[in-house]
Amino acid sequence: MRRRTLLGAASPLLLFDAHPSPRPRWTHTWTAAPQLTEPYDLPPEPFAGDHAMLVNTTLRQTVRLSLGGRRLRVRFSNAFGTTDLPITAAAVALPLDGRAGAPGIQPGSSRRLTFGGRADVTVPPGAQMISDPVDLPVVAAQNLTVTVHLRDGQDGSALTSHPCSRTTSWLIEGDRLADPELPGAVPVNHWYLLSAVEVTATGAAGLVVLGDALTDGRGATLNGNDRWPDQLLIRLRRPGLAVLNQAARGNRVLCDGLGPNALARLDRDVLTVSGARWLLVFEGVNDLGMTAATEVAQRRVVAGLIGAYQQIALRAQACGLRIFGATLTPFGGNIYDDKAGVRESARQQVNAAIRAGLFDGWVDFDAAVRDPVAPWRLLPIYDAGDHLHLNPRGYAALAAAVPSRLLEAAAG
Repeated sequence: MRRRTLLGAASPLLLFDAHPSPRPRWTHTWTAAPQLTEPYDLPPEPFAGDHAMLVNTTLRQTVRLSLGGRRLRVRFSNAFGTTDLPITAAAVALPLDGRAGAPGIQPGSSRRLTFGGRADVTVPPGAQMISDPVDLPVVAAQNLTVTVHLRDGQDGSALTSHPCSRTTSWLIEGDRLADPELPGAVPVNHWYLLSAVEVTATGAAGLVVLGDALTDGRGATLNGNDRWPDQLLIRLRRPGLAVLNQAARGNRVLCDGLGPNALARLDRDVLTVSGARWLLVFEGVNDLGMTAATEVAQRRVVAGLIGAYQQIALRAQACGLRIFGATLTPFGGNIYDDKAGVRESARQQVNAAIRAGLFDGWVDFDAAVRDPVAPWRLLPIYDAGDHLHLNPRGYAALAAAVPSRLLEAAAG
């Protein structure tokens, strides 16, 4: 029988029993779950047209890495494109002053990317392309700049992105790939075309988080990197540990919403992540909130969520991952709330199932941020204002709820 363990239990449990490889290998250091760009998240004019996107455009973006290394490579995604994505040229660099969302790069740090030795690459619809390795030493929790130039743009309007970047990207006309500064560039708070960065590392391993906007960082600070997975990385400071955020705003476990449901995207966003060793699942609140507030409907969605969690656990364990669940946080006072408390009762049922041993272990995010006087709602100091999402202080409370002692064997 599989031994189930409680994250945060009093006994010294070794949950993260990694066996690091003695040789360097490719490991994800940053991820962003690809989504289809909604019309209101498309690039502004003149970078979006009726028939093509990003024509003759340079796009500069920054991402925050989990792991350091001497060599890296970048993954470009056309997961939701219906036409070819032709990238004319791409480069990586260090951002000016190391800042997230910076339009400038440090002079002399830019490195051109190639693809099978070629400067350009075409990403077919639904596919991704990985660049050749490039030598650029980086350290953990460092920001990296990725710049791409698209001479011809992408036909149509089906653009792959990660809309909730909480990080500023920059658009400018022409080939400005190597320019240290981009005066006149247009800011947008989305990531486009990127899905991952990998580094070569020895003894490294990744904790992948599958979630919704509460993990994607709604309520976090623009360019602040203070979502709860970001804060967990800084708090733990474990050498060789990558915390990989694979959340998507509006995501549901059972049904498509803003992006495919969690069951549908599990293979792409979790099971094929290089270096992944653990999975933490923290989503389901949108399934409850977007289901009718009747006892029959909520009973059905609770059963569906429990069954889906079991399926996710089976598939993750079959790929050698250890899987943990996080209890769902309160939403009293939000539009998901109902006067009869039917959805709150459903939330409690889901949390009871998580605590009862659906996964290899669990983290009690509910207890970390609920109001002890009124446990159906968030503690006001953690509330981002809509009574569902958290502010940076609330995200710090979630990060603190993951016991650091249980990660001591994560990677050495």
